[in-house]
Amino acid sequence: RVTPLGRFLRKSSLDELPQFINVLKGEMSLVGPRPPIPYELENYDIWHRHRLLGKKPGITGLWQVTARSSASFDSMVRLDLQYVRQWSLWLDIVILFKTPRAVISGKGAY
Repeated sequence: RVTPLGRFLRKSSLDELPQFINVLKGEMSLVGPRPPIPYELENYDIWHRHRLLGKKPGITGLWQVTARSSASFDSMVRLDLQYVRQWSLWLDIVILFKTPRAVISGKGAY
């Protein structure tokens, strides 16, 4: 069960703010593949693991600004792999500019 406050925090993505501490510590970046949840790792296929190679996990990423939770897990992994393959500073800037719109619209958030 989720409280009304928890629902608001999740829908508005305010629950992500504490991750800025991880960015300041150098454990995460602003943009990158989403960090895996430990129970997810146990169920990863081999190709899913490739999303963890090459880039630090990020607070936002291609998946968050295009599909959010409306995408299947495999679609999310494909978007993360696309990000890793096509990474550029410009792509990070585009994702950072698209993130507020994705958060404000709440589309795909739960």
